[in-house]
Formats: sequence, structure tokens, C-alpha cells
Amino acid sequence: MGWMKWRLASVVLCDKKVPPILKDKFYRAVIRPAMLYGAGCWLVKNSHIQKMKVAEMRILRWMCGNTMMDKIMNEDIREKVGMTPMDDKMREARLRWFRHVRRRSLDALVGSCERLALVGTRRGRWRPKKYWGEVIRQDMARLQIFEELDKKVWRSSIKVVG
Repeated sequence: MGWMKWRLASVVLCDKKVPPILKDKFYRAVIRPAMLYGAGCWLVKNSHIQKMKVAEMRILRWMCGNTMMDKIMNEDIREKVGMTPMDDKMREARLRWFRHVRRRSLDALVGSCERLALVGTRRGRWRPKKYWGEVIRQDMARLQIFEELDKKVWRSSIKVVG
């Protein structure tokens, strides 16, 4: 979906006459949310993260008017545009969804699979190598946060600027 939105808006976003601030706002409001739609409940592998990073960097390079032949590092382009890495935004979406799932009642039918995935530790024959609960625990350990945090503290601790 992100590429589809990009193709629709590429005429404007690749135009050198359009100010970079407007391009940046459009990217944050339309393209990135389309790419991250539903990312909170994805079972993310490293290959998925890498593909998302590559797609985002291609879009950001085109927005800046650069190509790979210019040999400008990804960090420099991110700094120029003011974007945070895609994996940080994906982590934020997962933790936001986790907080949402944790607030639901145990009786709720929808979301019960996620709750069971958080509890279960055995992997059956057809289970994926990583389950959603493991990914959430890794994210929380990386940010050094706990489940018992108040809503405002939780939001501020998972929020990624950019």
C-alpha cells in the first residue's frame, strides 16, 4: 500500500519545486501510515524489517532527488529529512497495540489469540520460530519499560519522534 500511495504522489514528491517541508509532511501523513498499517500485530522477522527499511530509504532518496549512485549514506538522508528508522516506528506500533490488547477484558473473543500467544512458551510443529509475545518482550527489554506503567508514561516511553 505504501508503494501504491507513493506512485500516486510521486509527481509531487519528486518535483524539485515543492518545498522539502511539504514533502516531509505528506510522507508522514500518507505514505508511512499506509506502510505501517496493521504493524502492531505483525509477527515481524528481520527480513520484513529489512524490506521495510529498503523501501523507505528508496522513497526518501527519491524525495531528496538522490540516487544510489550519489553515494550518500542512509543516516545522512535521514538526518536531512528528519525521519527515524522504520524499525523504531514498527516497534512503537507493536507496543501501542500491546497496550491496547492488555487493556481488553479476558472475556473478549477478539484478541484472545494474542493473549494466548503472550502466555504460551512451547512451540509446536507448525508454530513460527518467533511468536508475538517474544517480540513484545524484546521490544520492552530494549526500551527498559514495564507493563504496569501509567498510560501517559507508557506513551511517552514508547513514542519515537520523527
